[in-house]
Amino acid sequence: MSTATAAAGDKHRPMTAEERKVIIASSAGTVFEWYDFYLAGSLAANIAANFVPGTNDTARFIFVLFGFAAGFAVRPFGALFFGRLGDLIGRKYTFLVTMTLMGLATFVVGLLPSYETIGYAAPVAFIVCRLAQGLALGGEYGGAATYVAEHSPNGRRGFYTSWIQTTATVGLFLSLIVILTLRLSMTPEAFAAWGWRVPFLISIILLALSIWIRLQLAESPAFQKMKAEGTNSKAPIAEAFGRWDNAKIAVFALLGGTAGQAVVWYTGQFYALFFLTQTLKVDGTTANLLIALSLLAGTPFFILFGWLSDKIGRKPILLAGCLIAALTYFPLFGNLAKIANPALINATENVKLVLTSDPAECSLLFDPVGVRVFTKPCDVVRRTLANNSIHYDLQPAAVGAPLKASINGADVSVADNNGTALVAAAQAAGYPKPGDASILKTPTFGEMFASSRALAAAGVLFILVVFVTMVYGPIAAMLVELFPTRIRYTGMSLPYHIGNGWFGGFLPPTAFAIVASTGNIFAGLWYPIVVALMTFVIGLIFVPETKDRDIYAND
Repeated sequence: MSTATAAAGDKHRPMTAEERKVIIASSAGTVFEWYDFYLAGSLAANIAANFVPGTNDTARFIFVLFGFAAGFAVRPFGALFFGRLGDLIGRKYTFLVTMTLMGLATFVVGLLPSYETIGYAAPVAFIVCRLAQGLALGGEYGGAATYVAEHSPNGRRGFYTSWIQTTATVGLFLSLIVILTLRLSMTPEAFAAWGWRVPFLISIILLALSIWIRLQLAESPAFQKMKAEGTNSKAPIAEAFGRWDNAKIAVFALLGGTAGQAVVWYTGQFYALFFLTQTLKVDGTTANLLIALSLLAGTPFFILFGWLSDKIGRKPILLAGCLIAALTYFPLFGNLAKIANPALINATENVKLVLTSDPAECSLLFDPVGVRVFTKPCDVVRRTLANNSIHYDLQPAAVGAPLKASINGADVSVADNNGTALVAAAQAAGYPKPGDASILKTPTFGEMFASSRALAAAGVLFILVVFVTMVYGPIAAMLVELFPTRIRYTGMSLPYHIGNGWFGGFLPPTAFAIVASTGNIFAGLWYPIVVALMTFVIGLIFVPETKDRDIYAND
């Protein structure tokens, strides 16, 4: 029996040793790539402190958002470049290249001199490394998912590829564990000085191990069969996106699948961490512990929903995840805020801060890649209030009228034009300062399990992770099944990385822009809610069910 025939065979047979090896090797390498990619987000404060001049927290925050967004912005371009290579020369060698590029870029970040040493070359070099990581990740996922799927029996692709779906969460979990271990094993001063570099540097060991594992693999049976028959595409990009019959599949896969999957994924993991640390002012160690616990409890559900998608279909699970998430985000994040920082929620209800300004002097504050410079007092003050999680109402004033502010009816000076005096007045009126005793704090796992508040917060985060597993568990199998072998790597990679790189990757800065523009700390949730509902409607109408398709047919 040929490898391809065996792979396509009886769905009830047990997993073979070769298939197990394929899943382990593909998953191990992809875990490593996600580990590398997420370090920059998890260590954003340390990176900004080393690579951004001065002590301006807003400038550092913008740099963090820009660095985070840069890696996501280029992922679709990596998908096109490496996806084309994967369809031309094979899955195995292409994702060996992407993994090597990712590992080297991550290792270099750990070696980069600080701004004090090489000046502006430091932040530029960091952004270049993030771009290299984004390009590599753009090619890695499609290769790994395609490779595993093409080794899977018909009727079990959801289960087999769901192991690949765990890798992003496991990579994030691994990065958090490494960071927490280092934080707890040294002083804060030592970690800030050099300890934060260690997670980047040890990635070179993970790179060597992952390359050795993947070199043991053979090319996928579906690709070998296609090459033997001479039916491979000579121009995968043109065939995948230059012909409407293929291009429309990519469009529907994006809008009716990966866009909603991406915002649910990033809301449940990255925006939850962002919300805890930036909005609720929970310290980094506590926030990472809470996220790590929720990920540990939730990760098996990727496998569960992947397996279930083989039984009832990809669409019902994915679209249900989008719909349920959209309907429950506001109450879930509201409960998380009440648990983690009750004084903040109390202040938003009892401290009424009102800004009045000429509407022409207030911009939208949309800055997804962190490159706009805001100079008008209305814009600067609102961004400062948003950075400090202070709720405000914006009311229109006469044309040409200066910016004014009041707290509970009493005028407050904004003469400094940067909002610091207004923040101090709001804190004096009841808003908690960072480090306030009422803010949730659990420095160790032991203290977390002894704290009902911490367990309650972890419970909310666990629910968010379950939503993630619903939308992410079946998506790899669905994308693989939508495209024929000859253009599969290219065809599935682009909608996946536009969805996850742009719709998902830009979620934190987009949500922050909405918060800063509206003055409501929960308003940023409207972005994932609207996108998830869009995906639910488009997916329901235009995306076909794919679980019973034969992916070994090359047409």
